Amino acid sequence: MCGICGLSWEDRRLIQEMSACLAHRGPDQSGVYTDRHVSLGHQRLSIIDLSDAGKQPIHNEDKTLWLVYNGEIYNFRHLKHDLEMKGHRFFSHTDSEVIVHAYEEYGEQCVQKLNGMFAFAIWDVKQKKLFLARDRLGIKPLYYTFSKGRILFASEIKALFKHDEIPRRANPAALHDYLTFRCNTSEETLFQGIYKLLPGHFLIWHEGRLQKTRYWRITMNPQRESEAYYKKELISLLEDSVQKRLMSDVPLGLYLSGGVDSGTMLALMDEVVDRPVETFSVGFGIENHQDELARARFLSRHFGTKHHEVIVDPSSYKLLPEIVWHLDEPMCDSTVIPTYCLARETKKHCTVVLTGEGSDEIFAGYEQYKMMMLHQTYARKIPHVVRSTSSHIVNVIPTPLLNKIFKYASGLGKKGIERFKKFIAANDYATQYLCLVAIFDEDEQHELFTTAYQYLSEEVQLKKQLSQEYFSGKHLINNLLQLESETLLPEDLLMKMDKMTMAFGVEARVPFLDYRIVELGSKMPPELKLKGLKDKYILREAMRGIIPDQTRLRKKERFFVPTQHWFNTELGEITKQILSKEALQREGFFSPDYLDKVWKGYKNSSIFYARQLWSLLTFEVWLHTYIHQEKINPLRSIA
Repeated sequence: MCGICGLSWEDRRLIQEMSACLAHRGPDQSGVYTDRHVSLGHQRLSIIDLSDAGKQPIHNEDKTLWLVYNGEIYNFRHLKHDLEMKGHRFFSHTDSEVIVHAYEEYGEQCVQKLNGMFAFAIWDVKQKKLFLARDRLGIKPLYYTFSKGRILFASEIKALFKHDEIPRRANPAALHDYLTFRCNTSEETLFQGIYKLLPGHFLIWHEGRLQKTRYWRITMNPQRESEAYYKKELISLLEDSVQKRLMSDVPLGLYLSGGVDSGTMLALMDEVVDRPVETFSVGFGIENHQDELARARFLSRHFGTKHHEVIVDPSSYKLLPEIVWHLDEPMCDSTVIPTYCLARETKKHCTVVLTGEGSDEIFAGYEQYKMMMLHQTYARKIPHVVRSTSSHIVNVIPTPLLNKIFKYASGLGKKGIERFKKFIAANDYATQYLCLVAIFDEDEQHELFTTAYQYLSEEVQLKKQLSQEYFSGKHLINNLLQLESETLLPEDLLMKMDKMTMAFGVEARVPFLDYRIVELGSKMPPELKLKGLKDKYILREAMRGIIPDQTRLRKKERFFVPTQHWFNTELGEITKQILSKEALQREGFFSPDYLDKVWKGYKNSSIFYARQLWSLLTFEVWLHTYIHQEKINPLRSIA
């Protein structure tokens, strides 16, 4: 795992500064290559072939191709053998050199040969062409800016700002996505003029022009094979995927939540490693708050791991400024804090860690999938006019009963119940989905924005976009899985994991996101993923006899950070200062009246409003960190 950067002209000083800005991603070694037409920079985290032969930028035999690369190619040995048979000569044992020769042999289609996570750039000296590529699922990040025929790119946005001509301006067009999805899912970043190379895409810069190509996308195409067939195929691919991701010349471990996903990873690791697995879990030390420590301890004892626990207390909000700096774009997913703390502890013991990300998006693990299937099966059969009026019955349902129907109803409170009523009354899938997942829905955003920015909630036709792109397919569950695999998975879960682990030079690997497993999932009938209300049915069945039934059959629990409690501590008063009327009026994005409404309603809708407060607090810290380039008062003393 590494940091890469480059620009389409020669500037050794600039490329060295950009590369140094990424040193946390690759603290072991740095290197640059320049000629009259290009500059490439690399920061190395040594994982495979720890010798100097693995130093980048790396080249082919005659030095007509130069590569900088971030990631791991798990089938590189097989590719290397094939390339050697075709006459290619290698001078290292690295996967990076294999990419150079694969490009030399297969050209742009080399990406189709790669099984792994990657973001890389190849400079073709003869054709004077830059080739940039990002892995299929978006596990590794890659950003770029293009102006006046010139391109700059980097693993993290902060490196681009080392060039004095790159402006630091917030991009309001991306703010709607951020406030809706807790992260920015659009191709534009929250910085004007800076873009993401999207997952499954490559980009060519040649003679001052850009050309982007999508080379891979999930295609949902259910095939009616037997359940036994899919179980056998899934186990085989999972075993192979885990074994491939144990490839390392440095110590590795596992993030253990105690659920079926990380339990699967642990069981399959335990079959092939020759020593106790290093496992890591996180909790909050708050009585009656659901965390994963007890479940993780059970699995640790069962498999005999060397277990480590991290306790995150309310004062951890003080980490927010440095976390936002590492994130580049704001992310109002509060689990960034425990992920950051977990990575800090991990680095003391391991350089590589396996995680369970991706399983929920392949095998239908989230609560919203069940809710929408119930709506499709029952509520949609009731005439819309009846649903619209009868949804008010929710107001008289006792809270304990409502908690069973609509999880976290008591914490979400009055505002959460309003959303639930909207969900019941909604007649289209896009509206239903947004009722369940949006931090701020369209009405709330319209109320939140000042007059100058209310056009954002009016012009963005998000429901129409979602309906056309994701809800036109035959199978609702597959539609939802594709939607979240292409939006929240790469831009929230994977970017959070990448940026937080890379902050400490830790490489996170995601066995469930081997593209072969994703493609197998796309062929499975929907009822093998969500069977009735049994989430991840096929995975749970495949793991029968491999992981304990106590873990295999346990219902999925969302991992919640108790921010609703944190805002009742000093964080609440600090947030009031940071989001004061004067501060909001100075920035001009958000209405102070909406914040007054949030604080007045907080006691009766704590979880609901805590999510909104966290998103606004994070955005304000981001503005100060990246746009104004100043430490935010009153977080100044701890930033």
